[in-house]
Amino acid sequence: MSNKEIIDQGRECVMNTYSRFPVTLVRGEGSRVWDADGKEYLDFVSGLAVNSLGHCHPRVVEAIQRQAETLLHCSNLYWIEPQVKLARMLVENSVFDKVFFANSGAEANEGAIKLARKYAKLKSGPEKFEIITMKQSFHGRTLATLTATGQEKFHKGFEPLPAGFKYVPFNDLDALKKAISRQTCAVMLEPIQGEGGVNVADPVYLRGVKNLCQEQGLLLIFDEVQCGMGRTGKLFAYEHYGVEPDIMTLAKALGGGVPIGALLAKEEVARAFQPGDHASTFGGNPLACAAGVAAFSALLEEDLVSNAEKVGDYFLGKLEALKERFPFVKEVRGKGLLLGMELTVPGGPVVSYCLEKGLLINCANNYVLRFLPPLNISRQEVDQVTSILEEALMHLEEKNGM
Repeated sequence: MSNKEIIDQGRECVMNTYSRFPVTLVRGEGSRVWDADGKEYLDFVSGLAVNSLGHCHPRVVEAIQRQAETLLHCSNLYWIEPQVKLARMLVENSVFDKVFFANSGAEANEGAIKLARKYAKLKSGPEKFEIITMKQSFHGRTLATLTATGQEKFHKGFEPLPAGFKYVPFNDLDALKKAISRQTCAVMLEPIQGEGGVNVADPVYLRGVKNLCQEQGLLLIFDEVQCGMGRTGKLFAYEHYGVEPDIMTLAKALGGGVPIGALLAKEEVARAFQPGDHASTFGGNPLACAAGVAAFSALLEEDLVSNAEKVGDYFLGKLEALKERFPFVKEVRGKGLLLGMELTVPGGPVVSYCLEKGLLINCANNYVLRFLPPLNISRQEVDQVTSILEEALMHLEEKNGM
């Protein structure tokens, strides 16, 4: 079927919850994808940071094929080797001791909220339940995680929202201090906000948050669903800051393209969960965990974290040069290959122009062009992207008479 035929059929039977582009992607290989009409695109969205190894990485594909022929699903009533292997890899490469597997980032964050409340009630009493999160954050679409998300646009239409969440400005330690009450049990944040517009935590601020949590007996939760797994040029974003959270969540890149999320915690905190407190039928599924083991192995053994840092710096420099060229580029920011370019005008037309020229990019918060390419991209591919982007910005400049 063609792009149009698939889209027309989809509009008849798929629920209308996404603003989709008029393209049907049917195949992917490395950093390239092809639509149903045969057009090729350079993918700098990567499934919103899911395809960090590029599309259909051979090691992930081989692991899925092998696991699918062996054991496709197994209840968590029993142990399975791929789940234990992936948990061990996460523990051995992080500051955490225990792992719980979920299906998505939202589900991992839901688990983090439950764990923080359970731990606080056991340690400090039943009045401890409040979690402070940051404005412009994004933690998911379930009812609790959209409430944790510090953006009103995600709340509208879903009230009444669950109680126990409070929001403060990101990178504002004084505001956080003032917001803490006797009911507060945890602070939850993304070291680098993705959906909120690629906002990077200041190192002094993040260390201040850690100190404040220690002084007040609060848990510190890092949502690394998007910024974890090598995306920022470190394996985990907390490594940039020398700050160890008590709980961390992962998802997007963890399965190399297969849905999986994870909740990691230090031993003392993890002990708060006992059998029956939390569960997930599909969480830690053999297929997803086998893919996760292969993806994690490739990430470490193919030096992709280092590549994200080096090529990310190169890409950042290219974007900075465009900022000097176009006055309506307000700021360029980010770390590794999680980069944003904030405009003073809406970025939608730039995204559409790039799509027409065979480049997939994304716009967060209406004004921030967000770049999330695979971690194994080359400098030549960055050159190709910035060339198209420059054309798009010139087109925008001419169209708006700027």
